[in-house]
Amino acid sequence: MGRYDTVILDIGNVLVDFCWKAHIDSFGYDDEIKERIAKASVLSDDWNEFDRGAIEEDEIIERFVENDPGIETEIRNTYADITTLLKQYDGAKPFILKLKELGFRVLYLSNFSRKAEVECAKELDFIPLTDGGILSWHYKLIKPEPAIYELLIDMYDLDPKRCIFFDDSKRNVEGARRCGFDAEVFKGYDEAMKLITQ
Repeated sequence: MGRYDTVILDIGNVLVDFCWKAHIDSFGYDDEIKERIAKASVLSDDWNEFDRGAIEEDEIIERFVENDPGIETEIRNTYADITTLLKQYDGAKPFILKLKELGFRVLYLSNFSRKAEVECAKELDFIPLTDGGILSWHYKLIKPEPAIYELLIDMYDLDPKRCIFFDDSKRNVEGARRCGFDAEVFKGYDEAMKLITQ
């Protein structure tokens, strides 16, 4: 098989488009309101804690509102239903299936909230094609904290030197490298396949 036996994939911006801008755009707010919604929510530190699973759904909305009380109605409307927050890439399932065909174990490791897992479930229908993985909220850990990478190693008895990890975030890639993984910023399926099979 070569250098690697396991491929680890982030989900957002690797297997699905984390299209938060399009989601906010869909409500028809003007540019100022859209920017304020983003700063109060997805671009805030609270979003990371939402992915960690440390904050319940009701509480996270309250925190977003506290970040900008002047747009409470708009924030509540935007996050009442987030089914359009993620959109699966056309190449996601073919990529996973090709890796499996080549004999690789395929795992996922993603910062992910319970709300997104539930409401965007149809965009995550590639998960049964994988060999498992970690969604952060289940374990109250998030990348790039070492503990989440170490948990993946323990759960799947991984040799990090035989694994390659892809993430859209340089911080998360660096976190994986500190835990012994080969890791690369994701730049498309073709480039990833070249790195995996080199």
